[in-house]
Amino acid sequence: MAVSYRERQAVTDAEDRKPKSDEARSAFMPPPGAAVDGDMSTTSEFAIPEGLAVPRTTGTESETTSEFVFPKGLDVPQAPAAEPEGSAFNPPRTYSAKNAPPAFTPPTGIPVISLTKDVPWQDRMRTMLRMPVAERPAPEPAHKAEEDEGPAVPRVLDLTLRIGELLLAGGEGAEDVEAAMFAVCRSYGLDRCEPNVTFTLLSISHQPSLVDDPVTASRTVRRRGTDYTRLAAVYQLVDDLSDPEAQISLEEAYGRLAEIRRNRHPYPGWVLTAASGLLAGSASVLVGGDLIVFFAAVLGAMLGDRLAWLCAGRGLPEFYQFTVAATPPAAIGIALALAHVDVEASAVITGGLFALLPGRALVAGVQDGLTGYYITASARLLEVMYFFVGIVVGVLVMLYVGVQLGARLTPEAALSTDPRPLLQIGASMLLSLAFAILLQQERSTVLAVTLNGGVAWSVYGAMHYTGEFSPVASTAVAAGLVGLFGQLLSRYRFASALPYTTAAIGPLLPGSASYFGLLSISQNNVDAGLVWLSKAVALAMAIAIGVNLGTEISRLFMRIGSAEKRRAAKRTRGF
Repeated sequence: MAVSYRERQAVTDAEDRKPKSDEARSAFMPPPGAAVDGDMSTTSEFAIPEGLAVPRTTGTESETTSEFVFPKGLDVPQAPAAEPEGSAFNPPRTYSAKNAPPAFTPPTGIPVISLTKDVPWQDRMRTMLRMPVAERPAPEPAHKAEEDEGPAVPRVLDLTLRIGELLLAGGEGAEDVEAAMFAVCRSYGLDRCEPNVTFTLLSISHQPSLVDDPVTASRTVRRRGTDYTRLAAVYQLVDDLSDPEAQISLEEAYGRLAEIRRNRHPYPGWVLTAASGLLAGSASVLVGGDLIVFFAAVLGAMLGDRLAWLCAGRGLPEFYQFTVAATPPAAIGIALALAHVDVEASAVITGGLFALLPGRALVAGVQDGLTGYYITASARLLEVMYFFVGIVVGVLVMLYVGVQLGARLTPEAALSTDPRPLLQIGASMLLSLAFAILLQQERSTVLAVTLNGGVAWSVYGAMHYTGEFSPVASTAVAAGLVGLFGQLLSRYRFASALPYTTAAIGPLLPGSASYFGLLSISQNNVDAGLVWLSKAVALAMAIAIGVNLGTEISRLFMRIGSAEKRRAAKRTRGF
């Protein structure tokens, strides 16, 4: 059948309008009218339609522009280049040193502090610590450096922390530990050092300059032990390091420190046990005991000491060690009362309490609080409270058993005795001697602290028994003299004051007041018991404050230097 030309043209137009198959045309083929570079080029369906293409810049490399580029004519002008970043410590551009107002400079200027070398290093370093950082004089050039460029800062900080650890573990006050750490750093030429001491953590930071990063190191005190011989050796090491003529290198200092750590205690274990018994026996004589009471107290304290060593060897905490050590003296006193022996059984128990009361930790805690180290003071006093609670538990258990068995123990039994000056002075000196041995003191310091203990009891007896002063006031004055004489003796030998003061306050410890308070509580007389315990706390605080006050008074009469140096020694309190 013949098809006309008009019909064939209509079919051709329909086929042209019909969409082609996938094999013939891809979805990514450019739309009609779009420019294609090359014969087989394939463009995305997101290609810019014809007429909206952005003209490309000519170049040797292919360049791709972002679809977020600003159209031509809408470019934002670039901001001028910012000022190059400088140090935060650079002065502003508007600052002029010539026209600067004297806002922070006094009219007379800032005095130059130069500490004399003939003053003990403890006082010099304590003065430095209490000065503002900007007013501290720079240290002299390091004379102990092993390299030409100076000492190795991390090793010096490590040596400083190890020395501070021994001092803090030995019971030294926080301020004295910081003074020793500061002295070690300055002896090796490290300026801008800031030591920080808490109850179990020591840290020190050294910043070479205002624009350099600081170097910080820390160390934790995990074990504590009472060894005043080791404490004196560490003080001697710090004194030698502070001496510009000593010329001690870092290796020599590390060697001496390792030797100090390896040194054995000066007294064996059996001597310590005998000293514990001697301390309790002497304390029983102070509160009115006779010869039988003396030996009974010695026996009870020695048994308690051996039981405490047994518990320590089994890994029990110190709380339980004090609890166990307090039971034998109380048990022996109750046994004497049940046997109707004509002795002062209360004096036996009181003597055992004297051997256990933590007078060393109490004095150190109050001293830290008075010098501004409140965190360390709180931790030390909390430790004292735990020890005292342990003693209370041990004694109360035995007293309760004795009361139930019918033992007649009255608080008035030990208060009716007349003062015996010569016997009590001798007993106080013997008590201080035994206390010094328990603290592992050097033999050269035992005589001095024994005499200091005799002076303390003589002053207390003269004021309380003869002058009829309050026992709290008498204790405070006697403890003040102990601190004064102890500080003078320590400065004479350039050593720590603890070996000359801690054992001397032994005769002043509130053993009798603590016992009578516990006895009243065990007899259901809680009000009287709280009164006695409050008196014991007041006596303990009087001892600690008196020792610290005597120490500060002794420093007032020491020659630190000019008036500027004394003003620099004041601690900044914000006013």
